[in-house]
Amino acid sequence: MVTLDVRPQLLDALSALRDRVAAARFPLPLPGAPRARANRDELLAQLDDYLVPRLRDPEAPLLAVVGGSTGAGKSTLVNSLVGRRVSEAGVLRPTTRTPVLVCHPEDHHWFSGMRVLPDLTRVWVPQQEAGDELLLPGEDPTRVLRIETADTLPPGLALLDAPDVDSLVADNRVLAAELICAADVWIMVTTAARYADAVPWHLLRTAKEYDAMLVTVLDRVPHQVVSEVSRQYGALLTKAGLGDVPRFTVPELPESAWGGGLLPATAVASLRTWLVHQVQDPAARQRAVARTALGVLASLKSRMPELAGAAAAQYAAALRLTAAVEGAYDSEYARVRGRLQAGAVLAGDALKRWRAFPLDCTAAELLDALVESLGALLLCSVTAADERVDEAWRREPAAAAPELTDRDPTPESAEHRIGMAVRRWRRELEEYAEEEIRALDRGVAPDPETVAALVATALLGGRRARVAGEGLAERIGAHGALRLRDRGGRLLAEHLDRVVHTERERRLAPLDALDVHPEPQAELIAALSVLQKER
Repeated sequence: MVTLDVRPQLLDALSALRDRVAAARFPLPLPGAPRARANRDELLAQLDDYLVPRLRDPEAPLLAVVGGSTGAGKSTLVNSLVGRRVSEAGVLRPTTRTPVLVCHPEDHHWFSGMRVLPDLTRVWVPQQEAGDELLLPGEDPTRVLRIETADTLPPGLALLDAPDVDSLVADNRVLAAELICAADVWIMVTTAARYADAVPWHLLRTAKEYDAMLVTVLDRVPHQVVSEVSRQYGALLTKAGLGDVPRFTVPELPESAWGGGLLPATAVASLRTWLVHQVQDPAARQRAVARTALGVLASLKSRMPELAGAAAAQYAAALRLTAAVEGAYDSEYARVRGRLQAGAVLAGDALKRWRAFPLDCTAAELLDALVESLGALLLCSVTAADERVDEAWRREPAAAAPELTDRDPTPESAEHRIGMAVRRWRRELEEYAEEEIRALDRGVAPDPETVAALVATALLGGRRARVAGEGLAERIGAHGALRLRDRGGRLLAEHLDRVVHTERERRLAPLDALDVHPEPQAELIAALSVLQKER
């Protein structure tokens, strides 16, 4: 007989793997990202709500989750198995909003705590009328688990009535999938009218994929077609590789048709007998627990590499997006340095001011014009880089992430940042000029602003500004002029580097905030490897 391995080392490896799965993120909208996120959430639900709790407490009661599509009669089935109304049943859809877990009074402690489904708030009402939704003030009904006890259930068995897996309410669908992941036994309920629908078959195939302990109930079958519908349903199960799944048929009765909530005991006797046998027969119980648990463990061998592959795809896409930004800014940085060396700043109004200096233009006016021209050159370069990034990102599906498309790279803000940077360069250049003048051994010192205007023109004007260098040497000497130009040139390079770096980091900031790194891929595979060794 197959038994569960509950060694501490295995639990430690499983907990480490769980943490790696929880840390995996798939924020970029790649084609496989939605599936990866859904697989991660489903895997976390199975680990947190079923596998880890089951391995820690193998003696805990069996949890049978009753799931299925809208109107399948799940609540009526649960009520009938218990023998009284514990879950609301009716003709309005969706009926089940708050999931209901029913267990024997002796087993209440297993479910009142956070051992399974720790994200759901417990509400325990020992004896309440079905349909009375008792919630805490402000409580979200989709995140509440109502606990009921009934001594008509045998000790060691709990039934959980889940919301519709195809509910019109998205939160109900999510919760239904989460609850099914917590099950030792999956009871899939469908009807004679809908047994070929896609939703129940998706659940059946998922159960087969995980090799879970599965039971199917064909509900509300008219007496006239019981044999034919049962035969057709059985053929579909066999074709899907599920021919050995226990299958039960519940006839269509007035109680189920009108949502009375309770069927005759004879209608569910065979299913109840099967469930009681799973609990009371040690070998059957061990098979049920071990099959589902080992099925989930075995499924990790394919599911973890799939998550790791999705994480690798995320990182590769992030690298491409980053490379597009860095390539665009590096190219524009090289281009703007070349234009600075060619004297592109000394053009337009700045050139006019220089030609009028010093007779019809003051040093301050010349500096203003040079700073404005330098700022315009840098802004043009940054704008061109951003346009190149936009063009490259349009070819990348990952760039459609809201965090990347909702950025605010307004020209005004870039102009403001660059304007502040070039004005700061001007102030520091004027301070350098003042320092150089103070060091002169002369009775009459030249005007600091004039010296700053000349050195700025020499640095930004290229060959057209040779006269500026000569005028600077006349005022502070050849050595002083050379020294000031060197210091001013280094300062200009520092500010240029800072501007380009700032704007590049601004463009990369939303991508960096998504925190896409290479580690998750390796960590997921490593955690699986450790678990496989422990198994």
